[in-house]
Amino acid sequence: MSTTAVRAWSRVRSLLPGRDDLVAARRDPRRDLLAGLTVAIVALPLALGFGVSSGLGAEAGLATAVVAGAVAAVFGGSNLQVSGPTGAMTVVLVPIFARYGAGGVLAVGLIAGLMLIALALARAGRYMSYVPAPVVEGFTLGIAGVIGLQQVPGALGVPKPEGDKVLVVTWRAVESFVRTPNWTAVALAATVAAVMLLGARWKPTVPFSIVAVIGATVAAQVFHLDAAKPIGALPAGLPAPSLSFLDPGALGSLLAPAVAVAALAALESLLSASVADGMTVGQKHDPDRELFGQGLANIAAPLFGGVPATGAIARTAVNVRTGAGSRLAALTHAAVLAVIVFAAAPLVARIPLAALAGVLIATAIRMVEVGSLRAMARATRSDALVLVLTAAATLALDLVYAVLIGLAVAGALALRAVAKQARLDQVPLTADPSGDHSAEEHALLAEHIVAYRIDGPLFFAAAHRFLLELTEVADVRVVILRMSRISTVDATGALVLKDAVAKLRRRGVTVLASGIRPGQRQVLDSVGALDLLRHDGREFATTPEAIAAARALLQGAGVLTVPARPATVAPQSATVPAQPAAVTEEPAP
Repeated sequence: MSTTAVRAWSRVRSLLPGRDDLVAARRDPRRDLLAGLTVAIVALPLALGFGVSSGLGAEAGLATAVVAGAVAAVFGGSNLQVSGPTGAMTVVLVPIFARYGAGGVLAVGLIAGLMLIALALARAGRYMSYVPAPVVEGFTLGIAGVIGLQQVPGALGVPKPEGDKVLVVTWRAVESFVRTPNWTAVALAATVAAVMLLGARWKPTVPFSIVAVIGATVAAQVFHLDAAKPIGALPAGLPAPSLSFLDPGALGSLLAPAVAVAALAALESLLSASVADGMTVGQKHDPDRELFGQGLANIAAPLFGGVPATGAIARTAVNVRTGAGSRLAALTHAAVLAVIVFAAAPLVARIPLAALAGVLIATAIRMVEVGSLRAMARATRSDALVLVLTAAATLALDLVYAVLIGLAVAGALALRAVAKQARLDQVPLTADPSGDHSAEEHALLAEHIVAYRIDGPLFFAAAHRFLLELTEVADVRVVILRMSRISTVDATGALVLKDAVAKLRRRGVTVLASGIRPGQRQVLDSVGALDLLRHDGREFATTPEAIAAARALLQGAGVLTVPARPATVAPQSATVPAQPAAVTEEPAP
């Protein structure tokens, strides 16, 4: 077997379940079984509701929770993660269903699963840490708003209007309700949401969602509330695996939606796994293995009629809080839901749609962490702007565009902040105070030589400001550039430095450089900047050597006739107000 094949197989093996997973499942199985049962009770109404919201029906939500939940539990990278249909994924699936139908949603899920496996093999999980917190908070807030708005038709008891823009659909649903009010549906949805929200404050450990749904179902049956439309008949069991939804001719047009689904599945799953780690001591997920497990889950779920799945933050949090310690809890959750699918389908079919709408409205409200949002908004204006833009884009556009917009704005603001750290400090020269003529020499040096210390990054975002400041140097004979404190330099910064040196030389100003770091030489050399600085030996290791060379040039030109004295450089206030880079400058004697 070739070296490449060995490495590839080793990479795949690192993503597969190991003996440690089995050992962890044997530590406290009773506690894990109880946690899994609790999570299943919480997950049942959510799975039904998200299945209905996606357009594929309640059975699709249940199939996703069972199949994807089991596969991700076995192959995922977190011991505590619970996967299944989520509100965030529903937000993305609604326009896909409106355009491509149920077959398109299933095909998109399968393609997204393959993409997630490719990301896992490429070790892309580590990049989750680069997503800024304001972007995460912003799209979480936006998702909460979209989930809540998506439930308006069900809560009002009106047929869901046509369209894939949630704001438009919500407005049309309100118009339909005004024409034919259905106060029974409104009462059921409001009651279920109120029971969940108030009950969570009273006794957080009690699954009030299932209590409220059971109560609403019983009330609809006892009082014959015809206006409370039920879910409808569910299949007694999972369908046989099938690829009949694949249309080879339409796969090309589904790639873009699949990228959106894969991106969301990766982002939400890794975020949920990180939340689980933060709620426990000693647990740490493997991000690449988590992507691998979610990829397999999204390949398996469509085969049984399920929608794309992700790690579910709410269900994962319940799993952790109820004492789960291994993957056995998430597997138990999937097994309990499977039993419900096979044994209780007729009962589940009687649940009113308005009750599920109430569950999801309460879920959306509980997703909004007011304290976290307030803290983020107060941190900096940039953080507040990114948060608001991401949330607004989620409502007006879709989640993937919102995240891209948030990342772009956050990146631009970060570059702006980093660019402000770049400094061009004029450092006056002082002669050795001992000996004769020191005052005269100091006056001549100050009149003909100017030294600048460049602090911080010299890159594209700060380079042009640097060029303007450096080329505005007053009439002097020699400019010394102290470069040891440049933290980083890119091609743009190197080109601007080259341009500045060339302009100064055309004005008859000699430019000397000191302290160029080895890591900066390649960039400077690639654009020809070093050629100018090396001209006639005008690059020096230290600043004192550069000052001595400048003095020699002035003496050779007959400008400086006093005896040579050792010189030092003393820093003074910066001409560009910003924070200095924490880089050690070479000592000057």
